[in-house]
Parts: sequence; C-alpha cells; structure tokens
Amino acid sequence: MKQTIKTVYLGGLRTEATHLQSGNKVITDAPTDNHGKGEFFSPTDLLATSVGTCILTIMGIKAEANGFNIDGATVNTWKIMSENPRRVAEVKMEFDFSMCTLTEMDKSILKQLVKVSPVPLSLHDETKQTTTLKF
Repeated sequence: MKQTIKTVYLGGLRTEATHLQSGNKVITDAPTDNHGKGEFFSPTDLLATSVGTCILTIMGIKAEANGFNIDGATVNTWKIMSENPRRVAEVKMEFDFSMCTLTEMDKSILKQLVKVSPVPLSLHDETKQTTTLKF
C-alpha cells in the first residue's frame, strides 16, 4: 500500500500534512474553542470541508459524464460540534447551482449524489448531514 500523506507535529497545537504525490501542504491549528490559535483549518474543519468538496467533486464527475457542467457552483459548509465526546455532530451544507444552466434531468442527477459520495458514506451514522441544493 502506497503512503498518501505525511504529517508532522510542529508544536503549538499545529501540524503540517504533505500530500506526497503533489507535494502540496496543509497546515492545521487547534480551534480557538479548544486551546488553539485558529489561524488555519482545524482537523474538524477539514472533515467538514471534505464532505462538501467530495460531494461537489462527484457531482462534477457525473456532470462531465452526462454532458453538462457545474463550473462556478459553490457549497457553504457549517460544522456543528458536540461535547462529551467532543466530535463533529453535524455537517450542514448549502449547494448553490444558480449560476449554472441546468435541465431538470441535470438537477435530478445532482440531487441523487448527495448521500453516495465516498466521504459522506465514510462518516459515522450518528454524524448528521444536512444538505440543501439551490438551483
């Protein structure tokens, strides 16, 4: 199995993760509500971001395969934490395709992809996923 990411703890509740194939780096900080500086994405921010970006990526793949595009589409994401245990309790996402020219069939295809993307399927069943799509 090929290693994908190497992460180094930099101190001060900060890490640096390197994507080994591309060399791109992501720095994380602990959030301000958990002893951190909040100067970079927190690990839980990245989890919530991963849900939205995964869905949007799968939508892009399906759009291309079906002859339409979703260039310029956006997703606004909220991460809702719970305590005891401290975890991401909900990821709320609002997808906006209002800048895209879509048929009813295109919209139907996109709606079907919300719950079948790899990252959303990887979350614990207790992690609520609330999704709205704006056309």
